[in-house]
Amino acid sequence: MSRNPTFVSPFHRPHCLAAAAPAGKAKLTHPGKAILAGGIAGGIEICITFPTEYVKTQLQLDEKANPPRYKGIVDCVKQTVDGYGVRGLYRGLSSLLYGSIPKAAVRFGVFEFLSNKMRDESGKLDSTRGLFCGLGAGVAEAVVVVCPMETVKVKFIHDQSSANPKYRGFFHGVREIIRTEGLRGTYQGLTATVLKQGSNQAIRFYVMTSLRNWYKGEDPNKAINPLVTGAFGAFAGAVSVFGNTPLDVIKTRMQGLEAHKYKSTLDCAVKIMKHEGPKAFYKGTVPRLGRVCMDVAIVFIIYEEVVKVLNKVWKTD
Repeated sequence: MSRNPTFVSPFHRPHCLAAAAPAGKAKLTHPGKAILAGGIAGGIEICITFPTEYVKTQLQLDEKANPPRYKGIVDCVKQTVDGYGVRGLYRGLSSLLYGSIPKAAVRFGVFEFLSNKMRDESGKLDSTRGLFCGLGAGVAEAVVVVCPMETVKVKFIHDQSSANPKYRGFFHGVREIIRTEGLRGTYQGLTATVLKQGSNQAIRFYVMTSLRNWYKGEDPNKAINPLVTGAFGAFAGAVSVFGNTPLDVIKTRMQGLEAHKYKSTLDCAVKIMKHEGPKAFYKGTVPRLGRVCMDVAIVFIIYEEVVKVLNKVWKTD
């Protein structure tokens, strides 16, 4: 006797549906297109959302032992604007912009490369394989781009909090960091960054793959409205925030100007727990939640739309 369920979870589709004959074979995205589309999406997104990243980083660096300089998100924005003008909320943008373009390019390029290898005969990527492809993409972007980029960004933002800022710009700051700390100075917190980015992208691509498969049903080439893509992306971003904000806090502390206080990633986590308590691992969650939801939604929307354009002008079949 056939069953006609009224609702099917996007994360647990029945195996009988997955085995059914699809309307056609899913079209694959060439890694080259993914690299170009990802770079464009990453550059546009960071220009829109950077102020939330700035506030999040400031709150995470605002340790209780100092005592705290900011009372909260609004106070952080107010003090920054009062002291440096609206442009102060964009301090460190250059370092993140220079990194966001290659970061997104590496992320989507590696994801599409891996997913193309792991799809079934119909061209479909299941949720579990989507998770592993996302993990691979996250680790790749962490090692190649994110760790040095984030280290420079955190140092720039932290430098502004000092009485006499010493970095005059992106290239001057990078030159000073390498001169005083060596190349290792741009790879502080590598372990925490790999853990954060790997889990970030694993969670996001798992959720996105699950939701896409649920939405498309038996037609792997069914078009998805950009607003739906954005909603899926925002949800995937929210899930990743609650899943790995503690790693983000540890990573930020390991990359700050006072990173010398910590012997390792584990030591950093232990000291935060000992001196500040478990709540400290979720400092900056609200501004990060706002930024990440916008970030993931915007990036996936722009990425998908750019790929559509590239498919028309760049034939790879």
